[in-house]
Amino acid sequence: MPIFLDAADHLFFLKRLKENLFPSTWAPSVGERYQRKLLPEGAFTLVAYCLMPNHFHLLIRQNTDLPISALMVKLCGGYSKYFNKKYARVGSVFQDQFKVAHVHDNTYLLWLSAYIHQNPKVAGLVSALSDYVYSSYAEYLGDKKEILCDKEIVEEQFETILNYQTFVETSYESIKQKKELTPLTN
Repeated sequence: MPIFLDAADHLFFLKRLKENLFPSTWAPSVGERYQRKLLPEGAFTLVAYCLMPNHFHLLIRQNTDLPISALMVKLCGGYSKYFNKKYARVGSVFQDQFKVAHVHDNTYLLWLSAYIHQNPKVAGLVSALSDYVYSSYAEYLGDKKEILCDKEIVEEQFETILNYQTFVETSYESIKQKKELTPLTN
């Protein structure tokens, strides 16, 4: 089931993500009646993201002992309330608990960033990755004003951003093939 039905949904999700990553930037909206409990500043760092129509991917670095689940509960809970109110519905917005994959080495980190950025193209939503606006790929290429990601951990491993772009762009076939094979191997 789609969880993002229009541009406003995407933007609300990204706004909530920003508020939780950078709580010092949060200011109550006009008419907001309560003080939101914020996570500690710097508890998490976003490395890459992609919002797909029916799911999302976040590559997050945990900087403190605060578990990722604390961020996810705030992010998904807030988004669910917004979504249900906007579309006059009740119940769960997300089908299952979020899944976590521990990034155990640098090769996996780089592959995961390419995988996240390739998602819209592999899914057939765009033919050029730079056309998809709900991804951090444009941040990596320097084409986005709003910066949510700390790209340094990925970018420092490439001589130039063009080298990273080439890495991501040339990963398409292997990521597509792996996605096609995944249902057969599960």
